[in-house]
Amino acid sequence: MKDRVLFLLALILLLWLPRAEARAPATQPNIADPDIIRGIEHLYNLEFDRAAELFRRKIATVPNEPTGYFYLAMVSWSRLAAGFWSPDVIKTYGERIDRTVAVARRVIKEGEPNSYTYFYLGGALGYKGRLLLMQRQYLSSFFLAKDAVKALKVCQKMDPTNKDVLYGLGIFDYYTARLSGVLKFLSFLLIHKGDKEEGLRKLHTAASEATYSTIEAKSLLLHIYLFLEAEYQKALPLTREMAQKYWKDPRHLYLVGVAYLRLNRIEEYEGVLNDFYHRARTLMSSQESMIWQNWGSYLEASYCLLQGRYNQARSLLETIHEKTDAQVDPSMVAWPLLKLGMIHDLEGAREQALECYRQIMELQNGAGAQFLAERYTRRPVMANDPFLGY
Repeated sequence: MKDRVLFLLALILLLWLPRAEARAPATQPNIADPDIIRGIEHLYNLEFDRAAELFRRKIATVPNEPTGYFYLAMVSWSRLAAGFWSPDVIKTYGERIDRTVAVARRVIKEGEPNSYTYFYLGGALGYKGRLLLMQRQYLSSFFLAKDAVKALKVCQKMDPTNKDVLYGLGIFDYYTARLSGVLKFLSFLLIHKGDKEEGLRKLHTAASEATYSTIEAKSLLLHIYLFLEAEYQKALPLTREMAQKYWKDPRHLYLVGVAYLRLNRIEEYEGVLNDFYHRARTLMSSQESMIWQNWGSYLEASYCLLQGRYNQARSLLETIHEKTDAQVDPSMVAWPLLKLGMIHDLEGAREQALECYRQIMELQNGAGAQFLAERYTRRPVMANDPFLGY
Protein backbone atom coordinates (compact mmCIF):
# COMPACT_ATOMS: atom_id res chain seq x y z
CA MET A 1 0.00 0.00 0.00
CA LYS A 2 2.84 2.37 0.86
CA ASP A 3 4.49 1.79 -2.52
CA ARG A 4 1.24 2.27 -4.40
CA VAL A 5 0.36 5.54 -2.68
CA LEU A 6 3.88 6.91 -3.09
CA PHE A 7 3.90 6.40 -6.83
CA LEU A 8 0.39 7.80 -7.19
CA LEU A 9 1.46 10.97 -5.44
CA ALA A 10 4.78 11.31 -7.20
CA LEU A 11 3.45 10.67 -10.70
CA ILE A 12 0.51 13.02 -10.33
CA LEU A 13 2.78 15.72 -8.94
CA LEU A 14 5.22 15.33 -11.80
CA LEU A 15 3.43 14.29 -14.94
CA TRP A 16 0.13 16.07 -15.26
CA LEU A 17 -0.02 18.66 -12.54
CA PRO A 18 0.49 22.41 -12.92
CA ARG A 19 3.48 23.35 -15.02
CA ALA A 20 4.08 26.52 -13.02
CA GLU A 21 2.71 28.52 -10.16
CA ALA A 22 2.05 31.93 -11.63
CA ARG A 23 2.85 34.61 -9.08
CA ALA A 24 3.22 38.34 -9.08
CA PRO A 25 6.76 39.54 -9.74
CA ALA A 26 8.86 40.33 -6.70
CA THR A 27 9.35 43.97 -7.72
CA GLN A 28 5.58 44.63 -7.99
CA PRO A 29 3.86 42.10 -5.70
CA ASN A 30 0.42 43.61 -6.21
CA ILE A 31 0.53 43.86 -10.00
CA ALA A 32 0.25 40.91 -12.34
CA ASP A 33 3.11 40.72 -14.80
CA PRO A 34 1.50 40.22 -18.23
CA ASP A 35 4.56 38.44 -19.62
CA ILE A 36 4.49 35.88 -16.82
CA ILE A 37 0.76 35.33 -17.28
CA ARG A 38 1.16 34.89 -21.04
CA GLY A 39 4.08 32.56 -20.46
CA ILE A 40 1.96 30.35 -18.23
CA GLU A 41 -0.72 30.23 -20.92
CA HIS A 42 1.90 29.11 -23.45
CA LEU A 43 3.14 26.36 -21.14
CA TYR A 44 -0.31 24.86 -20.74
CA ASN A 45 -0.73 24.93 -24.50
CA LEU A 46 2.63 23.20 -25.04
CA GLU A 47 4.17 26.32 -26.60
CA PHE A 48 7.45 25.99 -24.76
CA ASP A 49 9.65 28.21 -26.90
CA ARG A 50 7.23 31.12 -26.76
CA ALA A 51 7.05 30.79 -22.97
CA ALA A 52 10.84 30.65 -22.65
CA GLU A 53 11.18 33.84 -24.66
CA LEU A 54 8.92 35.71 -22.24
CA PHE A 55 10.67 34.35 -19.16
CA ARG A 56 14.11 35.24 -20.55
CA ARG A 57 12.78 38.76 -21.07
CA LYS A 58 11.90 38.83 -17.39
CA ILE A 59 15.41 37.72 -16.45
CA ALA A 60 16.91 40.45 -18.62
CA THR A 61 14.70 43.03 -16.92
CA VAL A 62 15.36 41.94 -13.32
CA PRO A 63 18.42 39.64 -13.38
CA ASN A 64 18.90 39.81 -9.62
CA GLU A 65 15.47 38.44 -8.73
CA PRO A 66 14.37 34.78 -8.86
CA THR A 67 11.15 35.35 -10.80
CA GLY A 68 12.30 34.78 -14.36
CA TYR A 69 14.67 31.98 -13.41
CA PHE A 70 11.87 30.10 -11.68
CA TYR A 71 9.55 30.24 -14.67
CA LEU A 72 12.34 29.36 -17.08
CA ALA A 73 12.86 26.22 -14.97
CA MET A 74 9.13 25.57 -15.36
CA VAL A 75 9.64 25.37 -19.13
CA SER A 76 11.88 22.35 -18.57
CA TRP A 77 9.41 20.99 -16.01
CA SER A 78 6.64 21.31 -18.56
CA ARG A 79 8.67 19.38 -21.13
CA LEU A 80 9.05 16.59 -18.58
CA ALA A 81 5.33 16.70 -17.88
CA ALA A 82 4.65 16.40 -21.62
CA GLY A 83 6.82 13.28 -21.82
CA PHE A 84 10.16 14.66 -23.00
CA TRP A 85 12.47 12.84 -20.59
CA SER A 86 15.72 13.15 -22.50
CA PRO A 87 18.93 13.52 -20.47
CA ASP A 88 19.37 17.06 -21.80
CA VAL A 89 15.95 18.16 -20.54
CA ILE A 90 16.56 16.64 -17.10
CA LYS A 91 19.99 18.28 -16.90
CA THR A 92 18.64 21.68 -17.97
CA TYR A 93 15.80 21.41 -15.49
CA GLY A 94 18.21 20.74 -12.62
CA GLU A 95 20.48 23.62 -13.62
CA ARG A 96 17.59 26.07 -13.89
CA ILE A 97 16.09 25.06 -10.55
CA ASP A 98 19.47 25.36 -8.83
CA ARG A 99 19.93 28.79 -10.40
CA THR A 100 16.57 29.92 -9.02
CA VAL A 101 17.48 28.73 -5.53
CA ALA A 102 20.87 30.44 -5.70
CA VAL A 103 19.41 33.77 -6.83
CA ALA A 104 16.69 33.72 -4.18
CA ARG A 105 19.14 32.87 -1.42
CA ARG A 106 21.48 35.63 -2.56
CA VAL A 107 18.65 38.16 -2.33
CA ILE A 108 17.78 36.91 1.16
CA LYS A 109 21.40 37.13 2.28
CA GLU A 110 22.51 40.34 0.58
CA GLY A 111 19.46 42.18 -0.72
CA GLU A 112 15.98 43.18 0.41
CA PRO A 113 13.79 40.07 0.19
CA ASN A 114 10.02 40.33 0.09
CA SER A 115 7.34 37.67 0.37
CA TYR A 116 7.78 36.56 -3.25
CA THR A 117 11.48 35.99 -2.78
CA TYR A 118 10.57 33.33 -0.26
CA PHE A 119 7.76 32.09 -2.43
CA TYR A 120 10.05 31.40 -5.38
CA LEU A 121 12.63 29.84 -3.08
CA GLY A 122 9.99 27.51 -1.64
CA GLY A 123 8.58 26.72 -5.08
CA ALA A 124 12.00 25.90 -6.53
CA LEU A 125 12.94 23.67 -3.60
CA GLY A 126 9.60 21.89 -3.84
CA TYR A 127 9.92 21.21 -7.56
CA LYS A 128 13.47 19.96 -7.13
CA GLY A 129 12.25 17.62 -4.40
CA ARG A 130 9.52 16.21 -6.62
CA LEU A 131 12.04 14.98 -9.16
CA LEU A 132 14.12 13.37 -6.41
CA LEU A 133 10.99 11.68 -5.11
CA MET A 134 10.39 10.22 -8.55
CA GLN A 135 13.96 8.96 -8.54
CA ARG A 136 13.35 7.29 -5.14
CA GLN A 137 15.79 9.58 -3.34
CA TYR A 138 13.40 9.82 -0.44
CA LEU A 139 15.55 11.36 2.28
CA SER A 140 16.97 14.09 0.03
CA SER A 141 13.46 14.81 -1.23
CA PHE A 142 12.09 15.19 2.29
CA PHE A 143 14.89 17.53 3.36
CA LEU A 144 14.10 19.73 0.36
CA ALA A 145 10.42 19.60 1.23
CA LYS A 146 11.23 20.71 4.76
CA ASP A 147 13.10 23.76 3.48
CA ALA A 148 10.37 24.46 0.91
CA VAL A 149 7.61 24.51 3.53
CA LYS A 150 9.72 26.73 5.76
CA ALA A 151 10.16 29.26 2.94
CA LEU A 152 6.46 29.17 2.04
CA LYS A 153 5.48 29.80 5.65
CA VAL A 154 7.80 32.83 5.75
CA CYS A 155 6.09 34.05 2.60
CA GLN A 156 2.68 33.64 4.23
CA LYS A 157 3.81 35.38 7.43
CA MET A 158 5.13 38.34 5.44
CA ASP A 159 1.86 38.62 3.51
CA PRO A 160 -1.09 36.90 5.27
CA THR A 161 -3.48 38.05 2.53
CA ASN A 162 -1.62 36.07 -0.13
CA LYS A 163 -4.01 33.34 -1.30
CA ASP A 164 -1.59 32.08 -3.93
CA VAL A 165 0.76 30.59 -1.34
CA LEU A 166 -2.08 28.35 -0.18
CA TYR A 167 -1.54 26.32 -3.33
CA GLY A 168 1.94 25.24 -2.29
CA LEU A 169 1.04 24.75 1.36
CA GLY A 170 -2.08 22.82 0.36
CA ILE A 171 0.04 20.41 -1.67
CA PHE A 172 2.17 19.54 1.35
CA ASP A 173 -0.83 19.25 3.68
CA TYR A 174 -2.68 16.89 1.38
CA TYR A 175 0.13 14.70 0.11
CA THR A 176 1.96 14.20 3.41
CA ALA A 177 -1.35 13.02 4.86
CA ARG A 178 -1.53 10.35 2.15
CA LEU A 179 1.81 8.78 3.02
CA SER A 180 2.14 5.80 5.33
CA GLY A 181 4.70 3.78 7.27
CA VAL A 182 8.28 5.04 7.15
CA LEU A 183 7.38 7.76 4.67
CA LYS A 184 4.68 9.08 6.99
CA PHE A 185 7.22 9.15 9.83
CA LEU A 186 9.65 11.08 7.63
CA SER A 187 6.97 13.57 6.64
CA PHE A 188 6.05 14.14 10.30
CA LEU A 189 9.69 14.37 11.38
CA LEU A 190 10.96 16.60 8.59
CA ILE A 191 7.91 18.56 7.41
CA HIS A 192 4.77 18.42 9.53
CA LYS A 193 1.82 16.19 10.21
CA GLY A 194 -0.31 16.02 7.10
CA ASP A 195 -3.98 16.94 7.06
CA LYS A 196 -5.90 15.85 3.97
CA GLU A 197 -8.98 17.95 4.61
CA GLU A 198 -6.93 21.04 5.41
CA GLY A 199 -4.93 20.50 2.25
CA LEU A 200 -8.08 20.29 0.16
CA ARG A 201 -9.47 23.39 1.87
CA LYS A 202 -6.35 25.38 1.02
CA LEU A 203 -6.38 24.14 -2.56
CA HIS A 204 -10.04 25.07 -2.99
CA THR A 205 -9.36 28.51 -1.52
CA ALA A 206 -6.51 28.99 -3.97
CA ALA A 207 -8.73 27.76 -6.82
CA SER A 208 -11.46 30.28 -6.02
CA GLU A 209 -9.66 33.24 -4.46
CA ALA A 210 -6.02 33.27 -5.54
CA THR A 211 -4.93 35.93 -7.97
CA TYR A 212 -2.41 33.92 -9.94
CA SER A 213 -2.61 30.23 -9.00
CA THR A 214 -6.30 29.61 -9.62
CA ILE A 215 -5.83 27.38 -12.67
CA GLU A 216 -2.90 25.53 -11.11
CA ALA A 217 -4.99 24.70 -8.05
CA LYS A 218 -7.88 23.55 -10.21
CA SER A 219 -5.59 21.32 -12.23
CA LEU A 220 -4.22 19.73 -9.08
CA LEU A 221 -7.69 19.22 -7.62
CA LEU A 222 -8.98 17.51 -10.75
CA HIS A 223 -6.14 14.99 -10.60
CA ILE A 224 -6.73 14.38 -6.91
CA TYR A 225 -10.42 13.75 -7.46
CA LEU A 226 -9.90 11.68 -10.58
CA PHE A 227 -7.02 9.46 -9.48
CA LEU A 228 -6.79 9.55 -5.68
CA GLU A 229 -10.17 10.29 -4.16
CA ALA A 230 -12.38 8.68 -6.85
CA GLU A 231 -14.77 11.63 -6.65
CA TYR A 232 -15.39 11.80 -10.36
CA GLN A 233 -18.31 14.21 -10.25
CA LYS A 234 -16.05 16.80 -8.63
CA ALA A 235 -13.33 16.16 -11.20
CA LEU A 236 -15.56 16.55 -14.25
CA PRO A 237 -16.14 20.35 -14.30
CA LEU A 238 -12.46 20.92 -13.64
CA THR A 239 -11.45 18.71 -16.56
CA ARG A 240 -13.89 20.53 -18.82
CA GLU A 241 -12.51 23.91 -17.84
CA MET A 242 -8.93 22.88 -18.49
CA ALA A 243 -9.78 21.31 -21.85
CA GLN A 244 -11.65 24.40 -22.96
CA LYS A 245 -9.00 26.88 -21.86
CA TYR A 246 -5.92 24.89 -22.93
CA TRP A 247 -7.24 23.19 -26.01
CA LYS A 248 -3.88 22.70 -27.72
CA ASP A 249 -2.83 19.99 -25.24
CA PRO A 250 -4.77 16.77 -25.96
CA ARG A 251 -4.11 15.50 -22.45
CA HIS A 252 -6.74 17.88 -21.07
CA LEU A 253 -9.45 16.57 -23.38
CA TYR A 254 -8.35 13.02 -22.60
CA LEU A 255 -9.04 13.63 -18.91
CA VAL A 256 -12.56 14.81 -19.76
CA GLY A 257 -13.12 11.48 -21.46
CA VAL A 258 -11.74 9.56 -18.47
CA ALA A 259 -14.06 11.45 -16.11
CA TYR A 260 -17.05 10.50 -18.26
CA LEU A 261 -15.90 6.87 -18.32
CA ARG A 262 -15.58 6.77 -14.55
CA LEU A 263 -19.08 8.21 -14.25
CA ASN A 264 -20.38 5.66 -16.76
CA ARG A 265 -21.62 8.47 -18.99
CA ILE A 266 -20.82 6.64 -22.18
CA GLU A 267 -22.69 8.91 -24.57
CA GLU A 268 -20.67 11.92 -23.41
CA TYR A 269 -17.47 9.87 -23.58
CA GLU A 270 -18.30 9.04 -27.20
CA GLY A 271 -18.74 12.74 -27.87
CA VAL A 272 -15.23 13.40 -26.55
CA LEU A 273 -13.87 10.55 -28.66
CA ASN A 274 -15.53 12.00 -31.76
CA ASP A 275 -13.98 15.36 -30.90
CA PHE A 276 -10.52 13.80 -30.95
CA TYR A 277 -11.05 12.20 -34.35
CA HIS A 278 -12.68 15.34 -35.76
CA ARG A 279 -9.64 17.39 -34.80
CA ALA A 280 -7.36 14.76 -36.29
CA ARG A 281 -9.24 15.02 -39.61
CA THR A 282 -9.36 18.81 -39.76
CA LEU A 283 -5.90 19.88 -38.57
CA MET A 284 -3.70 21.17 -41.38
CA SER A 285 -0.45 19.74 -39.99
CA SER A 286 -0.02 16.02 -40.54
CA GLN A 287 2.08 15.87 -37.38
CA GLU A 288 -0.64 17.46 -35.26
CA SER A 289 -3.25 15.27 -36.90
CA MET A 290 -1.32 12.16 -35.93
CA ILE A 291 -0.98 13.34 -32.33
CA TRP A 292 -4.74 13.87 -31.93
CA GLN A 293 -5.50 10.59 -33.70
CA ASN A 294 -3.20 8.74 -31.32
CA TRP A 295 -4.67 10.36 -28.23
CA GLY A 296 -8.16 9.50 -29.43
CA SER A 297 -7.12 5.89 -29.91
CA TYR A 298 -5.49 5.95 -26.49
CA LEU A 299 -8.74 7.13 -24.91
CA GLU A 300 -10.63 4.40 -26.74
CA ALA A 301 -8.07 1.84 -25.53
CA SER A 302 -8.53 3.06 -21.96
CA TYR A 303 -12.27 2.53 -22.28
CA CYS A 304 -11.76 -1.02 -23.53
CA LEU A 305 -9.26 -1.71 -20.77
CA LEU A 306 -11.62 -0.49 -18.06
CA GLN A 307 -14.39 -2.59 -19.58
CA GLY A 308 -12.22 -5.72 -19.59
CA ARG A 309 -12.17 -5.87 -23.40
CA TYR A 310 -8.47 -6.63 -23.49
CA ASN A 311 -8.15 -7.78 -27.09
CA GLN A 312 -9.64 -4.55 -28.44
CA ALA A 313 -7.49 -2.47 -26.11
CA ARG A 314 -4.40 -4.42 -27.13
CA SER A 315 -5.04 -3.87 -30.84
CA LEU A 316 -5.42 -0.11 -30.38
CA LEU A 317 -2.37 0.20 -28.16
CA GLU A 318 -0.14 -1.81 -30.47
CA THR A 319 -1.13 0.37 -33.41
CA ILE A 320 -0.36 3.57 -31.48
CA HIS A 321 2.98 2.27 -30.23
CA GLU A 322 4.13 1.11 -33.65
CA LYS A 323 3.32 4.25 -35.62
CA THR A 324 4.16 7.02 -33.15
CA ASP A 325 7.24 9.16 -33.63
CA ALA A 326 9.12 9.18 -30.31
CA GLN A 327 10.72 12.52 -31.16
CA VAL A 328 7.34 14.20 -31.59
CA ASP A 329 5.07 12.54 -29.04
CA PRO A 330 7.08 10.26 -26.72
CA SER A 331 4.14 9.72 -24.37
CA MET A 332 2.35 7.75 -27.08
CA VAL A 333 5.29 5.37 -27.31
CA ALA A 334 5.89 4.62 -23.66
CA TRP A 335 2.41 4.81 -22.13
CA PRO A 336 0.67 2.47 -24.62
CA LEU A 337 3.50 0.02 -23.98
CA LEU A 338 2.86 0.34 -20.25
CA LYS A 339 -0.83 -0.41 -20.74
CA LEU A 340 0.05 -3.43 -22.85
CA GLY A 341 2.01 -4.66 -19.87
CA MET A 342 -1.00 -3.98 -17.65
CA ILE A 343 -3.19 -6.11 -19.91
CA HIS A 344 -0.74 -9.00 -19.73
CA ASP A 345 -0.70 -8.73 -15.95
CA LEU A 346 -4.50 -8.70 -15.75
CA GLU A 347 -4.61 -11.77 -17.99
CA GLY A 348 -2.08 -13.55 -15.77
CA ALA A 349 0.69 -13.48 -18.39
CA ARG A 350 3.38 -12.22 -16.05
CA GLU A 351 6.41 -12.85 -18.27
CA GLN A 352 4.87 -10.93 -21.18
CA ALA A 353 4.05 -8.10 -18.80
CA LEU A 354 7.61 -7.99 -17.50
CA GLU A 355 8.90 -7.83 -21.07
CA CYS A 356 6.78 -4.72 -21.73
CA TYR A 357 8.05 -3.08 -18.57
CA ARG A 358 11.64 -3.93 -19.47
CA GLN A 359 11.18 -2.37 -22.90
CA ILE A 360 10.01 0.85 -21.27
CA MET A 361 13.03 0.91 -18.98
CA GLU A 362 15.29 0.52 -22.01
CA LEU A 363 13.70 3.36 -23.99
CA GLN A 364 15.87 6.42 -24.45
CA ASN A 365 12.82 8.44 -23.41
CA GLY A 366 10.44 6.65 -21.08
CA ALA A 367 8.14 9.71 -20.97
CA GLY A 368 7.59 9.19 -17.24
CA ALA A 369 6.15 5.71 -17.71
CA GLN A 370 9.46 4.25 -16.58
CA PHE A 371 8.57 4.95 -12.95
CA LEU A 372 5.40 2.90 -13.07
CA ALA A 373 7.16 0.24 -15.14
CA GLU A 374 9.68 -0.11 -12.33
CA ARG A 375 6.90 -0.44 -9.80
CA TYR A 376 4.98 -3.04 -11.80
CA THR A 377 8.16 -5.01 -12.32
CA ARG A 378 8.12 -5.60 -8.59
CA ARG A 379 4.37 -6.11 -8.24
CA PRO A 380 1.72 -6.97 -10.87
CA VAL A 381 -1.07 -4.56 -11.75
CA MET A 382 -4.32 -5.13 -9.89
CA ALA A 383 -7.81 -4.79 -11.38
CA ASN A 384 -8.58 -1.74 -9.18
CA ASP A 385 -5.42 0.17 -10.04
CA PRO A 386 -6.37 3.82 -10.75
CA PHE A 387 -3.71 4.06 -13.44
CA LEU A 388 -5.71 1.76 -15.69
CA GLY A 389 -7.40 4.98 -16.81
CA TYR A 390 -4.31 7.16 -16.75
